[in-house]
Amino acid sequence: MTLAAAAEAPSLRVERLTLGQGLARAAGGAKPFAALSYGVGGDNAWITGVSARVLLNSEPMVDLWHAGAAVQSGTTGVVRWRSDGHWLLGVVDLDENDHGEDLTALSQRAYRNLFEAMKQAGCPHLLRIWNYLPRINDDGGGMERYRQFNAGRQQAFLEAGQAAFEGAPAACALGVHEGALCIRFLAGRVPPLPVENPRQVSAYHYPSDYGPRSPTFSRAALAPLGGGQVALFISGTASIVGHQTVHVGDVRAQLDETLLNLRAVIAAANERSSAIFTLERSDPVVYVRHPADAPGIRRQLEHALGAGSRFMRHAVFLQADICRSELLVEIEAHATEPGELRG
Repeated sequence: MTLAAAAEAPSLRVERLTLGQGLARAAGGAKPFAALSYGVGGDNAWITGVSARVLLNSEPMVDLWHAGAAVQSGTTGVVRWRSDGHWLLGVVDLDENDHGEDLTALSQRAYRNLFEAMKQAGCPHLLRIWNYLPRINDDGGGMERYRQFNAGRQQAFLEAGQAAFEGAPAACALGVHEGALCIRFLAGRVPPLPVENPRQVSAYHYPSDYGPRSPTFSRAALAPLGGGQVALFISGTASIVGHQTVHVGDVRAQLDETLLNLRAVIAAANERSSAIFTLERSDPVVYVRHPADAPGIRRQLEHALGAGSRFMRHAVFLQADICRSELLVEIEAHATEPGELRG
């Protein structure tokens, strides 16, 4: 499908609200195509979430996705999905205790079914993936569980002929303390334009020090959403320069470095689109390893970005473990602006 054809497809639109506001809107008859909640697990026909503790006495937040009117729901293997024929939002929840597989095999099966669901729905291009793993930094029997997950994920990408290196989708992978392997994904009929961070080695080029299989994601991705709008999906971003963690043990310095990385990847994205993105106008999720750090992180973000910025008004702070045990904070974000891709 060409970019011109994408412009004719039903547009995809996202808005961030409190969970209460989102549920009230749906109850009033404005049910969205799909929704992803932050801080509340469980799901029904149109909303799904991940159960992570919301910090700072804040309300859970939800991203409401609005698309075409003719929405179908389906199940493909372990994947449940909703699609209007142009856009697809899918859900995987796999409890390791119920399946008797290690995390490598489980993630490989989840992603294999994910690609089958995309093919069935006619939405062959991944735009954004959210991964949540129980006990992400624990030893999984001779290998860290995150590295096990990476091995299974990459193998499924390769088997499906999907871009496991250059061209991989935007993604995050966070650790929850209990529960299932949770994967949420957004796919469409037009491929995204991957964006890398000039301050960092691409994750898929990490040396073998970080495991036998590299992480499969781009630092960000640009995607046309129709209606003259372009989305920027920023992957989970932390205090990494090159491929190395910096400022170990210093959460303030890690957050400063994270903000430098976020601004660098946004600048790189702006070079590839006529849309103009800024960090202040994005909708973020801030993952914090130690809840006691959350108040200071919020104050530091308010100082850097402005207490009244869209970033701060729409930010949700969740307790989660980061993919490296020495990382204390990670931020992902998305934004939409008018424009088009430059290719």
